[in-house]
Amino acid sequence: MLLLRLWSWLALASWAFAKASHVRNHDTHHYYALHLQPGIAPHDVASALGLDYEGKLGELPDHHTFSCPQTSQHKADGILEELRKRKRKRTHLPSLGPLDGVLWSQKQKLKPRLQKRGAIPPPPPRAGLPVGQKIDIPSVGQGLGDQPVEPQPAGVEAAMAMRKEVATKLSIQDPIFGEQWHLINTVQPGHDVNVSGVWMQGVTGHNVTAVMVDDGIDMYSDDIKDNYFAAGSYDFNDKTDEPKPRLSDDKHGTRCAGEIAAVRNGVCGVGVAYDAKIGGLRILSKVITDEDEAVAMNYAFQENQIYSCSWGPPDDGRSMDAPGILIRRAMVNAIQNGRQGKGNIYVFAAGNGAGAGDNCNFDGYTNSIYSITVGAIDRKGLHPYYSEKCSAQLVVTYSSGSGDAIHTTDVGTNQCYANHGGTSAAAPLAAGVFALAFDVRPELTWRDLQQILVHTAIPVNEEEDWDTTSIGKKYSHTYGYGKLDAYAIVEMARSMELLKPQAWYFSPWQHVKHAIPQGTDGLISSFEVTEQALKKANLERLEHVTVTMNVEHTRRGDISVELRSPANVVSHLSVVRKLDDADVGYEDWTFSSVAHWGEKGIGKWSIVVKDTVVNEHNGTFTDWKLSLWGESIDASKQELLPMPTDQDDDDHDVMSAVVSTTSISAGAEPTHHLANPTDHIDRPVNVKPTAGSPSTATSTTSPSSVAGASASSSAIAGQKEHFLPHYFPTFGVSKRTQIWIYGALAIILLFCAGLGTYFLVQRRKRLRNSRDAYEFDVLGEADAGSGLTGAAGGRRPRRRAGELYDAFAGESDEEQLLSESEDEDEKAYRDDEADSEGRGRTGSREGNVGEK
Repeated sequence: MLLLRLWSWLALASWAFAKASHVRNHDTHHYYALHLQPGIAPHDVASALGLDYEGKLGELPDHHTFSCPQTSQHKADGILEELRKRKRKRTHLPSLGPLDGVLWSQKQKLKPRLQKRGAIPPPPPRAGLPVGQKIDIPSVGQGLGDQPVEPQPAGVEAAMAMRKEVATKLSIQDPIFGEQWHLINTVQPGHDVNVSGVWMQGVTGHNVTAVMVDDGIDMYSDDIKDNYFAAGSYDFNDKTDEPKPRLSDDKHGTRCAGEIAAVRNGVCGVGVAYDAKIGGLRILSKVITDEDEAVAMNYAFQENQIYSCSWGPPDDGRSMDAPGILIRRAMVNAIQNGRQGKGNIYVFAAGNGAGAGDNCNFDGYTNSIYSITVGAIDRKGLHPYYSEKCSAQLVVTYSSGSGDAIHTTDVGTNQCYANHGGTSAAAPLAAGVFALAFDVRPELTWRDLQQILVHTAIPVNEEEDWDTTSIGKKYSHTYGYGKLDAYAIVEMARSMELLKPQAWYFSPWQHVKHAIPQGTDGLISSFEVTEQALKKANLERLEHVTVTMNVEHTRRGDISVELRSPANVVSHLSVVRKLDDADVGYEDWTFSSVAHWGEKGIGKWSIVVKDTVVNEHNGTFTDWKLSLWGESIDASKQELLPMPTDQDDDDHDVMSAVVSTTSISAGAEPTHHLANPTDHIDRPVNVKPTAGSPSTATSTTSPSSVAGASASSSAIAGQKEHFLPHYFPTFGVSKRTQIWIYGALAIILLFCAGLGTYFLVQRRKRLRNSRDAYEFDVLGEADAGSGLTGAAGGRRPRRRAGELYDAFAGESDEEQLLSESEDEDEKAYRDDEADSEGRGRTGSREGNVGEK
């Protein structure tokens, strides 16, 4: 017995040691994420690289993690760098054994902590109650159903009677239920999520699991523990199974979780889906790597159906950041394979930076087509000062403002909180409503849910900036399609016809390469989408539209960008940000819009880029690419979207069409016919291209009057990119055509020169033979090679990968992987690569998940 007990202790100690030793330590080890071809043995790759194999990388197929001590001398950095170059070379090279199976690699680095969107900056001075002060609302057991002392608007009595009836019939005795105005608002009737009728039908979130990706969740709180889902929870900051709050400010996740699934049990209040399960994934309390975040975004993705994310890059009006390629791959993996192929739901808070002039299109998480971006309105249905606007915002729902906030659970056994707010509180409230939809229709896909929101959201404050879309829906960059209505969402979820699979159409890169005029003028580039192209792409109707673009500028915050659809709907992709003084412009940045939902997409799409401030800062519109996403025509023919790669944008230099340019001015034509109003100081002036604008595949505009517009139209049209120095004519054609023209001229000149040389030699021979009395020196061969000079040898085009930084560039001077047998060919390739890899990229971490 003693030996058996000793053996058990030793086994337990061994298990604990093994588990502890497996915990990542970036102070002592380097870690690498690798994507391998199917069938390649990770241990063979580890041996070839001199690394240790750590295991699979979450749920990502064929992705693995490797490591090595920082003190060890190894060649992994140099080998992986050479492998990357070898892949780009795309020529047949000698086999490297298991290393031939390395498709992609990235050295992991700790990155700055993501920002919670609950801490709101002080509001601007205003009349009324100070922020955080509560309106006096009677709670359950304290005169529920009695008239308040103050006079109330019409409908208050009916609202209070309904709340009393709901509490009685559903046995809701939770003490702060009466203060949870976002569920049933008895002071401003109608300004709530309209959930009471859904509850009365018994729809309360059964068999649905949401998970807070945040700073932890107090699974021991009496208000949460009965709904806590341990199997879908993990602490990525402290590498433990319980993601419980450990720091003094680890309260954000618990408060959000209470909004979703606080138990109906007489403690604090109730969640909007109070019978749903709630998990926690703790990632915000310490620095993590892209690998950690990617694993978290796929964690238990068959059981965790909804991921609520109230965080992102800083909402400071100057940041521009996006998820890395591993995280983008994880999100694509989730929407293709999660929930048994129906796709997980990512709910993101729009951001609290409106007061700093921020816009959620500068955040690669909220800007992703795979996210449902949720903004905020307050208890009066007004737009709060903090909630960001953008064309990627789908809906809004309730949060803090007008003197009150969200009342919910707090960290502690029996603790409640009355001051939760920001878009941090709006996102989990929406996640809880979505759980109700899955309660009645579990087979809904991620796109079905977005379709439901477009058709059920209710416009608010319609005297503000609402536009009518091509399908007759109202859309606002401030409110999306409107506020959530739980009853309407559930009713449509019951009966809607499920969408066919997603299809997409990618345009070629449109090369503009033209200076942007300053002030009110804009530079327009257009692309024609044909019916045949969309049929070939199997795309029936649009849902999301994304634009990936490159703009060089010495002050990024001065730029604004509009997208105009064939249906004349305008999306403000980018707005002026006064605090953004970055000198990098946009580098392969993907903007997203949901304003074109339901359009056919056939016709001319135009991008308008403006440099809105006249100052010493200027820029150039380089190129752009349009991507249309939506429902397929034939479901049986539609394949899944390939995973994002770091070479998604390698076709920048493939010329697709002749680029011509025209001009517009802000005052050139009336703008009332355009979809969006012009009375917002943070929006560019909306104008229409002049009547003389060409309708070729791509057009670009620039000067400052109608007369000047047509005059400069032809002048600018000839300003093609030069193949040779600027004093050589372009003939008004593209760079590729110039190459053909000058190539033909060079061949003709070489032929004429050779013919002339032949006749000159023959003539001298005849002269030498006819003058026997004289002696002549034989001509030397020194001048034989002095033929044509100055024929431009084109430099190898710069590659533009989807990655906005190279994790390995310049990290190692280890010996080269490839043998010297690759001699001059490899040397020439490396020389060509030197220039392109030496040019750094900043402004975004790796490009955004919209086009993923």
